[in-house]
Amino acid sequence: MNDTINHAINDTIIKVSRNTDIAPQNLLSTQTVAFSHYNYISAQLPVNITTGDLVANDIKVQAAQCLKNIKTIVESIDHDMNDVIKINIFLKNIEDIKDIDTIYPAFFQGYLPTRTVIAVAALPMENALVQMDAVISNGEGTYPQAPVELVKVPKNNEKVHKDSVSPHTIAFSHYNNISAQLPVDIETGELVAGGIKEQTQQCLQNIKAILESIDVPLHEIVKVNIFLKNIADVDVVNDVYKEFFPESISDGSAAYLPALTMVIASDLQLDALVQIDAIVSHGNGTPPQAVEDKHGITIEANNTDKAPKNPLSTQTVAFSHYNHLSGQLPINPETGKLIDGDIKAQTKQCLENVKAIVESIDHVMDDVVKMTIQLKDITDVDAVNNVYKTYFSSDLPARTVIGVAAIPMNALIQIDTVVSNAEGTPPA
Repeated sequence: MNDTINHAINDTIIKVSRNTDIAPQNLLSTQTVAFSHYNYISAQLPVNITTGDLVANDIKVQAAQCLKNIKTIVESIDHDMNDVIKINIFLKNIEDIKDIDTIYPAFFQGYLPTRTVIAVAALPMENALVQMDAVISNGEGTYPQAPVELVKVPKNNEKVHKDSVSPHTIAFSHYNNISAQLPVDIETGELVAGGIKEQTQQCLQNIKAILESIDVPLHEIVKVNIFLKNIADVDVVNDVYKEFFPESISDGSAAYLPALTMVIASDLQLDALVQIDAIVSHGNGTPPQAVEDKHGITIEANNTDKAPKNPLSTQTVAFSHYNHLSGQLPINPETGKLIDGDIKAQTKQCLENVKAIVESIDHVMDDVVKMTIQLKDITDVDAVNNVYKTYFSSDLPARTVIGVAAIPMNALIQIDTVVSNAEGTPPA
């Protein structure tokens, strides 16, 4: 086990980056990056650690290897698979999820994690059929936080269609992760009638119902991920989405829109046109954190003129000890237009935009704990890496790379970021 302690810009809580020799390593990412009460696990491909090669070209074998690699990393930091809060599964063929689900539950002895499943255009290794990343609970916190036996709280809502392989939401400490919601009508168990407008409305209604079941209002969502099958549907989805959030909150102040990332999937389950997941602030925490703490933490939404602005999202939304950034495209913030240039130039612009946002909230790039990179052409990954590694002076974040069917504005790359927030957010 290689442990590295990185001091965040505010030196009260320390980020811990770790690799183990008994799981696949990547020079461009750290296997697990812990900060405060969460750990982010880099995407795991179905690579056999002994040979360094992909395992057999069989979806069950490959899925089991991804999960074994995650399990090895999780156990190397003295956790177990029951500490997993969220799993993202990226498939070449969406129909393969049926086979994966015959082996998936056996890796978890207690509650299953929340989950998002999409088919993607490509994965970083040519013959890989699947890739998975994960977020795990970290009750002990990171130094100098005192270890606490915090409780993970899964919950389902009877007003929303249930998936036998994931709960609707899992709360841990000060966040809730909501499983991706398909546009399924609870009364019929089928896709809602209609097209992209009706499906988007149903996804958002399902999320709203889940939030109501845990007594959380819409304005406490900090991050939304929208997965679309057709990029041509973006404008319709945006029209529905912007009507979903309240214009003001209970104290009369103007509401913010959550950080937002749009992903164009190759396919979704049930042949849906859209799917949406969310991360929600959870001010009261989970036991034994005191309920009154709900009134002692605020959400901080921030935009800077030095990065591109989007009327449908906030550049960064901080709550407690994390900042979630909106997906950054290679847009020149001065013109609001996509830059001219190849993949290297576009990668640099995305990272410059991330850096500008991070610095606008008095942080540095080494405070980043997780990045997800979408590529229009997966073969661009080497060129991306050459630019990417120059933006960090210490251990690299946990990372996921996927090839997607398309990227908004016909960009070649989009980058999504989670940042540690040692100073936390202030009392209300």
